[in-house]
Amino acid sequence: MRHMLNPLDFSVEEIDRLLALATDMEHRLDQYAHVCDGKKLATLFYEPSTRTRLSFESAMLNLGGSVLGFSSADSSSASKGESVADTIRVISCYADIAAMRHPKEGAALVAAQHASIPIINAGDGGHQHPTQTLTDLLTIRALKGRLSSMTVGLCGDLKFGRTVHSLINAMVRYPDIRFVLISPDELKVPSYIREDVLKANHIQFEEVNSLDEAMSKLDILYMTRVQRERFFNEDDYIRLKDCYILDKKKMKLAKKDMYVLHPLPRVNEISIEVDKDPRAAYFKQVQYGVYVRMALIMTLLEVEKPC
Repeated sequence: MRHMLNPLDFSVEEIDRLLALATDMEHRLDQYAHVCDGKKLATLFYEPSTRTRLSFESAMLNLGGSVLGFSSADSSSASKGESVADTIRVISCYADIAAMRHPKEGAALVAAQHASIPIINAGDGGHQHPTQTLTDLLTIRALKGRLSSMTVGLCGDLKFGRTVHSLINAMVRYPDIRFVLISPDELKVPSYIREDVLKANHIQFEEVNSLDEAMSKLDILYMTRVQRERFFNEDDYIRLKDCYILDKKKMKLAKKDMYVLHPLPRVNEISIEVDKDPRAAYFKQVQYGVYVRMALIMTLLEVEKPC
C-alpha cells in the first residue's frame, strides 16, 4: 500500500507514468467510466476548499466510484476532540482511499501511519500540496510537450507559497531547468529552497524584482498572489503590489508560446483581460487537475488501465 504525501514520494519514472495515464484519460475519458465501480473515496477536509475537494470528487465519480466525507472540521467528530489517528482508523472501515486536507503540517503523515487504506495529502498547512504539483506538471507537459529544457518564472509570494516550493522541488529532477524568481525582497524564496534545493542540485536561477524585465526569458510563468498581510507596513505593499499584476501590456513582452499558470484562486494579480489570451492556461490547469487525480486514485488503488 502506498500513499501520496509529498510529490517526491514518487520517482521521476513513476511520475511520468502517472502523467501518461492522465493524458490517456484526457483523450479516452469514456473508457475509464467504470474502472472504480464499487470503490469509495473519503474526502476528509478539515478546512474549507472549493477546487481541490470538488476536483477529487469529480475524479472519483468519473471513474465510476462513489464519494463520502466531510467539508469542514465543524461537521466531523474533530469538533468533539477526536484525533486524526482515530478518525482515519474509522474511515478506513468505510472507504477504499482517502484524500485529506488539514490546517496542521504533518497531519497527512499521521493519518498515513494509522490508516489501512491509501492516503492522499490534499494540503497540510503551509507544508505540501502534492496533487497541485502533479497538476502543474501535467499542464506544463501538455502545453509544452516536455518537462525539461525550459525557463520557468515564479512570481509573487515565493516565501510562503507551498505550491511554489513543491513545484521547484519537483522540477529540479528534470534536465536543463532554469528558474527566474520574481518577487519583492520581503517575499523571496526561503533560504532552504535556495541552498538545499536549487544550489544543491546545480540549478540555474536568478532572483529579480521586476516582472517586466523577466517576461521575455520565460517559457512558463507561474503567478501567485502578493498578499497584503505579509508586509510589515502598508507603504511597502502599495509600492510593490502593482509590479506583480499581469496585464495585456506585460503579455506583449512574452514569447508567443509562453504559457501562464496559476494555482488559483486569483484576486487581482492577473487582469481579467488576460483570460482571452490563448497563452492563459490557468483554467485548463483546473481540468488537468481532474485527470491527474483520476490517475493518482487508479494508481494507488492498483486498478488496471482499460484496453
